[in-house]
Amino acid sequence: MQNTHLHHHEHHLKSSDMLSDVVIGMSDGLTVPFALAAGLSGAVDTTNIIVIAGIAEIAAGSIAMGLGGYLAGKTEQDHYNSELKREYEEVETKRSIEIQEVKDVFAEWGLSESTQEQATAEIIKDKDKWVRFMMKHELHLDKPDPKRATKSALNIGISYVLGGFVPLSPYFFIHNPLEALEVSALVTLLCLFVFGYFKSKITGVSPFKGGLRVMLIGAVAASAAFFIAKLIGG
Repeated sequence: MQNTHLHHHEHHLKSSDMLSDVVIGMSDGLTVPFALAAGLSGAVDTTNIIVIAGIAEIAAGSIAMGLGGYLAGKTEQDHYNSELKREYEEVETKRSIEIQEVKDVFAEWGLSESTQEQATAEIIKDKDKWVRFMMKHELHLDKPDPKRATKSALNIGISYVLGGFVPLSPYFFIHNPLEALEVSALVTLLCLFVFGYFKSKITGVSPFKGGLRVMLIGAVAASAAFFIAKLIGG
């Protein structure tokens, strides 16, 4: 007799920390140097200045963005450790309150009164298990990766550099700023659309609209920088 099984495949996309870092670094890396290069293209007659300024911006931007990611990761770790210490203190000094909070969690899950009592009694036998339970189910905090801050800094910084050289690269080979800007705009806007498309697809929103939105943001930023530079430069 043939044994048949129905398989249900759930297509839920979970964003990872690395994906979030790449999105942050790449989106800014594509947009900010693009706007800078566009602005300078409207004010100078040679691409040498644009290349130098662009490289300097990419270096400074990647460091600043990476440092921001590092500090965010450290803040997350510090917050978790602070709450963990407080929870250990509370299971010692406010035992009855903490026991009731465990029961409250089980009550929210819909367990019967007797099952709540049994489950609570089992949890509080081990202080470490008890504290981990409260951290996850009362405070909704997961233990962060101890290397998260460093990884975040590297992911964001490298993504920023990779993104930043996309709009800047035509200026290495084309010496007329306006001609270089035309190629840079074409390549960068295409990359922004593709980046926005896949980012939106991963996060579950309309890929085409997401790609178009990211591309338009880059176009507006670059256009504003270009015309302001033209206006100031006369």
